[in-house]
Amino acid sequence: MSDKITPQLVLDKAIDHCTAITGGGFPISLYPSKIQRIIREVNDCYGFPVDYVAAAMLAAVSVAIGNTHLARMKEGWDESAILYMALIGRPGANKSHPLSFAMRPFVEHDYEQNRIYEKQYLEYLEQLEMSRKERAEKGIEVCPREPVRRRFLVSDITPEGLSLVHSQNRRGLCLLSDELSAWVKNFNRYNNGSEEQFWLSVFSAKPTMSDRKSSRSSIFIKRPFISVIGTMQKRILSELAKGERSANGFIDRILFVLLRHEKSTRWSMKQPTFDVAAEWQRILSRLMELECTVDENNDIIPATIPFTDEAMTRLFEWQHNLSDICDREPNETIVGIYCKLQIYAIRFCLIIQMARWACNDAGKDMIDLISVERAISLAEYFKESAVKVQTILKELSLTAQQLAIVSVLPQEFETGEGIAIAKANDMAERTFMEFLKNNLGKLFQKSSHGKYLKL
Repeated sequence: MSDKITPQLVLDKAIDHCTAITGGGFPISLYPSKIQRIIREVNDCYGFPVDYVAAAMLAAVSVAIGNTHLARMKEGWDESAILYMALIGRPGANKSHPLSFAMRPFVEHDYEQNRIYEKQYLEYLEQLEMSRKERAEKGIEVCPREPVRRRFLVSDITPEGLSLVHSQNRRGLCLLSDELSAWVKNFNRYNNGSEEQFWLSVFSAKPTMSDRKSSRSSIFIKRPFISVIGTMQKRILSELAKGERSANGFIDRILFVLLRHEKSTRWSMKQPTFDVAAEWQRILSRLMELECTVDENNDIIPATIPFTDEAMTRLFEWQHNLSDICDREPNETIVGIYCKLQIYAIRFCLIIQMARWACNDAGKDMIDLISVERAISLAEYFKESAVKVQTILKELSLTAQQLAIVSVLPQEFETGEGIAIAKANDMAERTFMEFLKNNLGKLFQKSSHGKYLKL
């Protein structure tokens, strides 16, 4: 039996198991009706999976907000809209097109800004060739300033390069990667662990400082804003759990989007009933065009949005309930995920409130109860997705023999029953007991003396 189990079968079995125990798809009802209409239209006419396009649009709203607004919990505790997100699926699952659609307004903005920059840079070079007298005669600054390229998106870039770009675009950036595995694999390409630590700090919007080798100066960013979004194939998921990424909470910071049922895209003869790209552009542009207040050092001063009393009460109630679950949860990995989702819930509140404002459905002076309720439903969705991913990772780490035994074990079993199943699959009693012990809190939970539950 065991020698017939391939790595792909392991993966498929893990996905099927996750699908059976978890709920439905992305709760698009959290969006204003204008955005819901776009999601349904691109799904109907272009075959974009609802979960992928809805999640990518959430990330896009995050980037458009950037450092302009923060959610205020209390004095000294503000949360930004930073998200780290991965669209997970097999090859051909139609992940890239929804991501490209959601991010197109930024691509067009950056393209136009690049054209402006190239023109300004040529003028700058011409000014450098002039004498001081010629510059004075033409009303040009004596010491011409090199132009800055305004942008929202970056791709494959080192922390040092990213810090430089961010110092020129303090409103915020998005690392956009069609293959997110490249982002993770590059963490240790220059020095062991430093890039991973950089992203852990950025997630919490902690001040970052970069010392450039070619200069005596340093780049100091008081409040970084860099969201991350990309796609990843299921079989590469294990790359995220390598090294210290499970222990240091890095993987807990990633929001995973998996389809409940993966199907190949069928082409549709249907034509859109309205210009979906233009409508999305209009909505997102309202956020992208928000003015930023800056201080005397040219640092952005974000506007803070407090919660209404009833919204705050509901958010705290949800957090307390989740904390109670954490106190009873034996799996430390799951506890870590739930703790990060408590922070994400605040960020979701901000993003949803601002999305409603962009669609003229709400104001942006307070985060209200509607946004909190929708943020909670979104947090629950990502909680289930994270559990799916953890199950996949655990089962991918098993040998074919171990997977066969876990698959046959009932949801509740006694020690003797487990030993009998292990022997039937050519595993010695001592080996099985060691396997059971090493996976308590991961695959199994001890319910009472000699009795176990499969997690």
